[in-house]
Amino acid sequence: MQLNVGKEIAAMELMAVGQLRNRYAEVFGETTNARNKQWLLKKIIWRLQSIAEGDLSERARARAMEIVSDADIRRRPPKAPATKPEAPRSAPIAVPVSLDNGVPIPGSLITREYKGRLLEVLVLDEGFEYAGEKFKSLSAVAKRITGSHCNGYLFFNLRRRGDR
Repeated sequence: MQLNVGKEIAAMELMAVGQLRNRYAEVFGETTNARNKQWLLKKIIWRLQSIAEGDLSERARARAMEIVSDADIRRRPPKAPATKPEAPRSAPIAVPVSLDNGVPIPGSLITREYKGRLLEVLVLDEGFEYAGEKFKSLSAVAKRITGSHCNGYLFFNLRRRGDR
């Protein structure tokens, strides 16, 4: 079985947690109660790789057991590390906006963090570019990202509710 890890990860990142739990059951042959998407992704990818490339040899497995049996077992959990002060957040940058319709001027880059990913949209003369695709409106870009219709200006924080 030839495994394309990047393709598998990209496909599974778009799945909902319920779908990932079903995929987990397919790969491991048992169900899970886990609902943490990142944990499910890591476990499924690990299992697919071990199936595709082979599991540990008996010699490696025996050596791992030796290491584990020699390890010191803690009777108490380690003390929590001292909390570090949070790094200062950068101030938002004003994006130049054309006066006619509130759209940033062509050549501007609109950025937004969404579900742990940094999204970047380039403003073109006739539309917008996101992930190598061209779109006619910011709402179309927002729909491509979220999977549901929403106002592109609100999604990218270019306009507040009630602004005209």
